Amino acid sequence: MSISAIESVLQQMRATALHTGIAPAAAAGTPVEAGGFAAELQRSLSNISGAQQQAYAQAESFELGKPGVALNDVMVDLQKANVAFQTGLQVRNRLVTAYQEVMNLQA
Repeated sequence: MSISAIESVLQQMRATALHTGIAPAAAAGTPVEAGGFAAELQRSLSNISGAQQQAYAQAESFELGKPGVALNDVMVDLQKANVAFQTGLQVRNRLVTAYQEVMNLQA
């Protein structure tokens, strides 16, 4: 897997985050601060975690019967969190595959 393929996956993550309503830490096309790929990956994981925590908190609020929390909003937020998690999982799988390919290269 080349660097351009990894960048393509990052662009897909950003697009998915925008479509699901998860605010990315840096807008697509803006330069990434110090840390490069590792920092971008960390921000993406933080966004996924935040989406899951928000969805679970909203589900708990619905279960407790708090006013203003509708079932359809809870279900949509849970699905957004699930899509974000699945995207992160696929990125991880691709990174592991890329690492294995690099390690199998002959010098």
